[in-house]
Amino acid sequence: VQLQASGGGLVQAGGSLRLFCSASGSIFRLNAMGWYRQIPGKQRELVATVTSSGSTSYDDSVKGRFTISRGNADNTVYLQMNSLKPEDTAVYYCNGKLLLENYWGQGTLVTVSS
Repeated sequence: VQLQASGGGLVQAGGSLRLFCSASGSIFRLNAMGWYRQIPGKQRELVATVTSSGSTSYDDSVKGRFTISRGNADNTVYLQMNSLKPEDTAVYYCNGKLLLENYWGQGTLVTVSS
């Protein structure tokens, strides 16, 4: 399974970005898809996830600002990021779960300037 993420970029604080991820190579619908982020020197941390049934979960730091949703096509996911803060600056990774396997995209950089 290969995941391809896109949509990162540079934005001013208070602005918005939308990330998109598409998974290919699986005939099955992934059990869950999500977004993680990582700052250099720190561990990768969960941002948001959505299950195949549509249940979502968010890290407390992004609740009310970020929205995760599955796309119309199978195995696609969006992350709408509003009211961005400089502390949201990180490389964002798309994640897909199928049974016990985890799959990762290549990462897309989000930079929020103050």
